[in-house]
Amino acid sequence: MTFFTVGHRGVMGVEPENTLRSFIRAEREGLDGIELDLHLSKDGELVVMHDDTVDRTTDGTGAIAGLTLAELRELDAGLGERVPVFEEVVDAVSRPLQAEIKDVAAARVLAGVLRRRQLLERVCVLSFHDSALLEIRELLPEVRTVLVAGRTGADFVSRAQAVGARLVSLELRKLSLDVVERCQAAGIAVMAWTVNTPHELALAHALRLNGAATDVPEIKRAVEAAEAASRPGAWSCSAELLDQ
Repeated sequence: MTFFTVGHRGVMGVEPENTLRSFIRAEREGLDGIELDLHLSKDGELVVMHDDTVDRTTDGTGAIAGLTLAELRELDAGLGERVPVFEEVVDAVSRPLQAEIKDVAAARVLAGVLRRRQLLERVCVLSFHDSALLEIRELLPEVRTVLVAGRTGADFVSRAQAVGARLVSLELRKLSLDVVERCQAAGIAVMAWTVNTPHELALAHALRLNGAATDVPEIKRAVEAAEAASRPGAWSCSAELLDQ
């Protein structure tokens, strides 16, 4: 089974999160996909930012919903980067995208963009909020949805099925093998956030996850090295030593 890696907000461990610079770096480093977060600006633009305010990641202050796109463009999002909108990311990189929506209003706007730009094969839609995923599925029945969660309960598989999710994204430190097995038995793949260290990657493999979001390029290289070593005929240090 190939383990896929998704660049979390680009590669936010080494670049300013949710900026074009970060997304382009994620693609250059070979991440299999790229995750980003969407909010609506005051004038209804799909703005790429994780928080609902600009305070943490820019030199400005205030709620995204209270600022126009023009006002957001004036802010420094890190290293001189500007706050991007969703379609700029679509045009800047070619990797598959995971677009996380925070509310129903953003779902409606995103649905329009996905339809107009014919992006349903390239973009899957994530959310912690079942209502947002149900809304976008009603507008675009063929859209691929991903349910995101920190905690899971006995009804988690049925929740994922209700929103049409064939992939779930779960917090690594709260995951159990039982949850992974129940999801996979129902035909639902499981990825985790966030895998940034060799220990966390080893845990992800022990849990038999399908993939993970990561902040750093090194995780992709570690996955590639492990898969290369497991292929038949791959070079093994221990085998070389035994032959001597």
